[in-house]
Amino acid sequence: MKKILIIRFSSIGDIVLTTPVIRCVKSQLPNVEVHFVTKQAFRSVLEHNPYIDKLHTFQKDVSEIVENLQAEKFDFVIDLHKNLRSVRLKQKLNTKSFSFNKLNVRKFLAVNFKLHSVLPPEHIVSRYLKTTEPLGVKDDGKGLDYFISDSEKVDLTMVFSIKSNQKYVALVIGGSYFTKKIPLLKLKEILRYAKMPVVLLGGKEDALIGEELKKQFPESLNACGNFSINQSASIIQQAEWVISSDTGLMHIAAAFHKKIISVWGNTIPEFGMGPYLPTSENKILEIKNLSCRPCSKLGFKKCPKGHFKCMNELDFKFVEKLN
Repeated sequence: MKKILIIRFSSIGDIVLTTPVIRCVKSQLPNVEVHFVTKQAFRSVLEHNPYIDKLHTFQKDVSEIVENLQAEKFDFVIDLHKNLRSVRLKQKLNTKSFSFNKLNVRKFLAVNFKLHSVLPPEHIVSRYLKTTEPLGVKDDGKGLDYFISDSEKVDLTMVFSIKSNQKYVALVIGGSYFTKKIPLLKLKEILRYAKMPVVLLGGKEDALIGEELKKQFPESLNACGNFSINQSASIIQQAEWVISSDTGLMHIAAAFHKKIISVWGNTIPEFGMGPYLPTSENKILEIKNLSCRPCSKLGFKKCPKGHFKCMNELDFKFVEKLN
């Protein structure tokens, strides 16, 4: 029995994007035990994944569990995080390892010199999977995985009195950075145009915005801050459409093969983080050829230019035609 450790410390979306690697390694290699290490805060994203034999988590720093990981005596380590912390962990484990290509130099050129052409037309999932090629693992073409326990599935007919089988839009209002979030005025625009019921999704930090939207649009359904990540995933799974910026919930929607409106602000899909294996109805919404975009490979607390054109100039009128 060979033991393989997969490393991805954070965050929700990035972890979801590793699931094809987990599945392919477990399904294609004989007599293999798959382990995964991540932060405790993201345990729920993977705890029901049947392709993981053992999930290792830590609170603040991976040094908390280094001795436990050393005791496993792994045969290989697949590093899908590739930062200083993962390098240190690999040194401590002292076994053969493979790391994915983060394309940091190319991303630097794209951000600072707007050289989009230096970015390969390749999704990050493909780069993750290339890391496993020395082991003989290949992409099975099945896309992303997301698993929810029965106890975490949300009955919307009970929670929001949505009629059984009624179509609705899941609108993700949260995000890791301000410049990746859909602005409040644009959220209101979406709600004005929407013909189907809209369920607002976000964390506790988005609850106030959710309440404000609910007051102005009483027909909207505010789920912000009231559900766990897996319960929010259940709401995504049942939606007809998902409208989201570059967030973990967008990648969860891709795992469920949902129809997605993917909204892009200061970052660009060319970084390799768009919806993976999109459906034919999927739509990428962005302002192309904006001279200041991308301004970061991650995001900012506010628009560096002050105008936030990458989001404020988006037109959501097409939402009225969603059905």
